Amino acid sequence: MVVHESAAEFLAALKPDLDGCVITDLRMPGMDGMALQAALRKAGNALPIVFLTGHGDIPASVQAMRGGAEDFLTKHAPKEDLIAAVNRALARNEQGRTERARLQALRQPFELLTDREREVLRHVLQGKLNKQIADDLGIHERTVKLHRTHITRKLQVHSVAELAHLVQEAGVL
Repeated sequence: MVVHESAAEFLAALKPDLDGCVITDLRMPGMDGMALQAALRKAGNALPIVFLTGHGDIPASVQAMRGGAEDFLTKHAPKEDLIAAVNRALARNEQGRTERARLQALRQPFELLTDREREVLRHVLQGKLNKQIADDLGIHERTVKLHRTHITRKLQVHSVAELAHLVQEAGVL
């Protein structure tokens, strides 16, 4: 467990690969809990947040939960509730980390593609024939076939259907 004096101090020490969860209050000196939640979201950090506050109300709890908070508790909540919320947040963090690793593994082969192969890939995914792709790109049809071969080898797929599925699952292009 790491404790920070302020949200700004926490954000300054934040690393992209940090695991865990954040327990924060709504009211803090400087940056409040909602601003911290927004800053984490803007930074693309998926750390789950548990709000623990003495100043909560329904609109604040709704805003926090819509912003992706794992839970919103009052400071008078039983410690079992806080422990359960932290355990859920840690489980969510683990699931998110696993999903991010899976997506990174899916996306990595796409980094091997050249710019021209990416162009050909876009056309292939539009259902265009080699001749149409060649005309659109101003290259020879045999060159398109060569690029398609390189694409399928690099991405380790055997059909356009597999290719389309991989592109969709990886969320690229």
